Amino acid sequence: MLAKRIIPCLDIKDGQTVKGINFEGIKAVGDPVELAYWYSKQGADELVLLDITATSEARKTTKELVKRIASEINIPFTIGGGISSLEDAATLLEYGADKVSINSSAIRNPELIDQLATRFGTQFVVVAIDARQEEERWAVKSAGGRIDTDKELFSWAKESQERGAGEILFTSMDHDGTKQGFANKALLQLHQDLSIPVIASGGAGNMEHFVDAFIEGKADAALAASIFHYKEVAIPDLKKYLASKQIPIRL
Repeated sequence: MLAKRIIPCLDIKDGQTVKGINFEGIKAVGDPVELAYWYSKQGADELVLLDITATSEARKTTKELVKRIASEINIPFTIGGGISSLEDAATLLEYGADKVSINSSAIRNPELIDQLATRFGTQFVVVAIDARQEEERWAVKSAGGRIDTDKELFSWAKESQERGAGEILFTSMDHDGTKQGFANKALLQLHQDLSIPVIASGGAGNMEHFVDAFIEGKADAALAASIFHYKEVAIPDLKKYLASKQIPIRL
């Protein structure tokens, strides 16, 4: 069995790492380069950096920030935010990113997934999906959760896989920042529907929540922000705890 991955997430706004609850109440929590270095040393398996307002503010992710982070860490990292073309992705790869994450741009232009997968390989392409449960339906949102779409979580994830996505990063907007646990039922459904890895995002509050995401939700990786940023959970301690629960993890 492949090792499960622990992935700190750095939400970037105006050059600073920020965090909110349910995608609102954003506040700064630190310098992204310093945090990336810290997490790399702590034993994170990967990092995800999301420029959370790049799409809504119609600008591109800062290339220099990607370059600085790449020079400071020795683990893979994914960058997302404002990526809408092959040229955008090629530039970020050149500056040191290992993968790109697309969200709103893929919703607007699903063929972008095919194009990126053909040009760079499926392993380079992460499709991020932000969704909120509305009655019995998981409704997909775009522009950092600000805009309604006609897409539904499970069908959109399947289409993304068919088009060439190498991973799905699913964030439950209902769980984001609440520290009440991941959306494990939805994660399990994604695991059953897909053959590509699924990254759980939204809701991590303690170490047991990671256990639940891996066992109940069958997630391949779990992403968190607040509990790592505020040092409520240390990555080395988390990994030891997961290993004690017989969850395959890189120590």
